[in-house]
Amino acid sequence: MDGHHEVVVIGGGQAGLAVSHGLLERGVDHVVLERDRVLHNWRDARWDAFSLVTPNWQCHLPGHPYRGDDPDGFMVKDEILAYVEPYAHGKPVYEGVTVHAVKPGFTIETSHGTLTADQVVLAVGGYHVPRVPYPALGGLHSDRYRNPDALPDGPVLVVGTGQSGAQIAEDLHLAGREVHLAVGTAPRVARFYRGRDCVAWLHDMGHYDMPVTEHPQGKGARHEANHYVTGRGGGHDLDLRAFAREGMHLHGRLTHVQDGTLHFAGDLEANLDAADATMERIKDAIDRHIAAHGLDAPTEPRYVPVWRPPTDGSGTLDASAVSTIVWATGFRSDWSFVHVPDAFDADGHPEHLRGVTDEPGLYFVGLPWLHTWGSGRFAGIARDAEHLAGVIGARAARPQAA
Repeated sequence: MDGHHEVVVIGGGQAGLAVSHGLLERGVDHVVLERDRVLHNWRDARWDAFSLVTPNWQCHLPGHPYRGDDPDGFMVKDEILAYVEPYAHGKPVYEGVTVHAVKPGFTIETSHGTLTADQVVLAVGGYHVPRVPYPALGGLHSDRYRNPDALPDGPVLVVGTGQSGAQIAEDLHLAGREVHLAVGTAPRVARFYRGRDCVAWLHDMGHYDMPVTEHPQGKGARHEANHYVTGRGGGHDLDLRAFAREGMHLHGRLTHVQDGTLHFAGDLEANLDAADATMERIKDAIDRHIAAHGLDAPTEPRYVPVWRPPTDGSGTLDASAVSTIVWATGFRSDWSFVHVPDAFDADGHPEHLRGVTDEPGLYFVGLPWLHTWGSGRFAGIARDAEHLAGVIGARAARPQAA
């Protein structure tokens, strides 16, 4: 795989494929390099009962809208693959190609040779290396979890309550497993409110169009946990209090491990209350939107906590008391293969404006809050990819200096 291309796109997920679509429309020479198989993460890093948490009507890749018969439903794993896999057809994708280094210039060193390019798109997302804070305890990261039957018999500890942790805890709970859950600080959102999916309300309210530059937290929003909710079985709230009422053991955050004993913080009630408060603030915003526009929408009672923890959630748990641990503790980024310092800030995070870096010809796509809250969703990826394809196409058409 030697030679020169105008553009090399690194990553064959939906973001890389969306950029490729735009480049093909503009007649820009390019290749897409994928380390594994196209859509590897959807196929191999999701549990069996996985479903989207956003409704199907938001699936609108450039030139490839959702055409199913359930726009308000939530595609499950196999349906997601069936939707996205055809999108790779006709695109210059090379699978099984690992990129070892991107060097100024641009030189791209791969497992199958060395390429050069005028422009490079980094479409590898931001979730690269699973975080397992205490590997000596064993267990598995959430990206390796598949189903309850694949785990050893006995109680299971799930650490973390972001989207993955909360959904996996429910998956285990529904299967009748005894579950311990270390509850973190992730917020939650109602699935439906006043007759509609909350995503639909937030879409109409423009929340998914808000640029990160206008967010109260600025770029700090890129490091916030997503709200937990589920699309399972047609979609519903994830209420950790209800799980506890049904027998799930809730603990505070896992703070440390000493001599095989897990220690939890006394913040359980505070974390549950904060998650509920976020959900209610979103409902407040929806109420204001309905009132301001004179919309006809049914009213409904607000959430009332169905369970209160009898303790603050602090305490200990001997690791031997559970058969395994599911670490739903997120990922860290690894950009060590990109040897272009101007593309990163002092903390090593990608530095860009709408995916365009200060290094001419180098771009990011597919990152959370790349431009807006919607950037992490199919519809937002479409907008980001179209923007970058336009920037890349204009640069490719520019006369080169002698």
